[in-house]
Amino acid sequence: MLLQHLPDFFVATLKHNAMSNLKTLVVFVSLGLFLFSCEEDDNGNVTPVTLDAGTLSGGPFTFAVDGVADMVSGITLSDFDGNGDTQTYIITDADRNILGIPPDLGAVEGVDFDGAGVGDCYIYHLTYNEGLTGLAMGENLDDFSGDFDLSNFIMVARNALNAGTLSGGPYNFVVDGVPDMVSAISLDDAELNGDMQTYVITDDARNILGIPPTLEAVMGVDFDGAGEGSCYIYHLTYSTGLGGLEMGENLDDLTGQFGLSNFVVVNRNALNAGTLSGGPYNFTVDGMPDMVSAIALDDTELNGDMQTYVITDDARNILGIPPTLDAVMGVDFDGAGVGSCYIYHLTYSTGLEGLEGGNNLDDLTGLHALSNFVVVNRNPLNAGTLSGGPFMFSVDGTPDMVSGITLDDADLTGSNQGYVITDADLNILGLPPTLDAVEGVDFDGAGIGVCLIWHITYEDGITGLAMGENAADLDGFYALSNSITVYRNPNAGTISGGPFTFTVDGTPDMVSGITLDNSASTGANGTWVITDDQNNILGLPPTLMDVEGVDFDAAGVGVCLIWYMRYEDGLTGLAMGNNVADLEGLYGLSNSITVTRN
Repeated sequence: MLLQHLPDFFVATLKHNAMSNLKTLVVFVSLGLFLFSCEEDDNGNVTPVTLDAGTLSGGPFTFAVDGVADMVSGITLSDFDGNGDTQTYIITDADRNILGIPPDLGAVEGVDFDGAGVGDCYIYHLTYNEGLTGLAMGENLDDFSGDFDLSNFIMVARNALNAGTLSGGPYNFVVDGVPDMVSAISLDDAELNGDMQTYVITDDARNILGIPPTLEAVMGVDFDGAGEGSCYIYHLTYSTGLGGLEMGENLDDLTGQFGLSNFVVVNRNALNAGTLSGGPYNFTVDGMPDMVSAIALDDTELNGDMQTYVITDDARNILGIPPTLDAVMGVDFDGAGVGSCYIYHLTYSTGLEGLEGGNNLDDLTGLHALSNFVVVNRNPLNAGTLSGGPFMFSVDGTPDMVSGITLDDADLTGSNQGYVITDADLNILGLPPTLDAVEGVDFDGAGIGVCLIWHITYEDGITGLAMGENAADLDGFYALSNSITVYRNPNAGTISGGPFTFTVDGTPDMVSGITLDNSASTGANGTWVITDDQNNILGLPPTLMDVEGVDFDAAGVGVCLIWYMRYEDGLTGLAMGNNVADLEGLYGLSNSITVTRN
């Protein structure tokens, strides 16, 4: 058959040389193969044949990936004249990677494009000659090598399920016990697909709270009952076999073919009692009415149907429930005594329980909100601070006056001022009106004991402020400062003798010739005291005879001091090893006699 298509010249030459020149045979055979891909016209002219895969018609096709089989149909091939050794069809993805090689249109129309998932497919017709490489599943059209031609393509769009677009909201409700429903939500279903539809309501973590089947059902939901937080409304389209669509499940755990719309937000806001400004207020509890003023409520975010004000103590116990700001400003805080009050604004709904005087804010039950608070400090009277002393006097018949006392009145309050002198049991001994009068008092005349000096501030009406009364029984508005102590100690008299100087040599050394002048001494008890030069107590001989029996040689090298002491019952610290500075109580020491041990 090949020779029938060759020109007579090539045939004759081939026959003549066929047996003698194998090389010429190969050339002519190759030329003959080339000419096989050529055509001869009626005039004997030969031209090369160009492969042409024709033109595909049909589509484009758009499917929803919903688990339901999707096949193309109505595709036709035109302008193909059958050239090329082999024909087939090719299906690729958008990157021209080969997904399938159906041999004919019937096979193409049997392909289920739903199974390929979301994306775009492209259908081509291919014609090619023997020797084409790269025609295999997973290869790319751009890697073909050989003699071939591709037709135009038909696109198959495999779209995800589309749940449409919701419009409406956002909605802002107050959780106040009154039903709250959404309205005017609409669904744009221009691109909606999928066989099954519903609506889903979730919290802000996408946990499913409700699955209303229709928009009407969505608009019947009472969002107030969900409490504070945010809800999200979605439209859902899905196919049979969807898993996880249940109350309490999470949207992120849905399995199967589905599509979600955008969401509409429903904010469920707490009650807001607004913001109070004013204060803090500082009043003195002195019997004079104290009212607040200039308190204001910023109600830009205020909500709730019912409003009032609440006044509590610092433990949130309810002291009063004034209904308005005017009523708040009419409250006399002086009458509440010393302490702190807190003023709140309260918004609440019907059914609130526990809003009564004597109850505690923490025990309120029901829907309510409290604003910030304004503080009202109810301070006691302040008598200032005394400094000076303590003073140590000996009751010896010589006048003893205090001096150098000062009053720090930086925080002083109160209408009336004075000074009070009491004994240790707060019995009032004197009421000097000024510091000069205090410094004119002779404390020696009061005898042995302790006096306390106080500054007092008070308001009219105080009772019990009199000589012979007790300061603990004062009644009315008053305050006492700190006290300054005046010790009126016993007088131990005067001792004479010495000083004594001994050598520590193992020979006993005793003092002698000591005398005591106790003509002016006072106090219930007496003793002798021997100390070192640091006033540490080394011995307590009870009599002068015992003092003169002490062997000072045994004390070693150093200095001893001999004293006589008078003291009252109740003295503490009078023991060997203690220091005179640590004695507590009423006592008096004489002068000392030195014993030097060299």
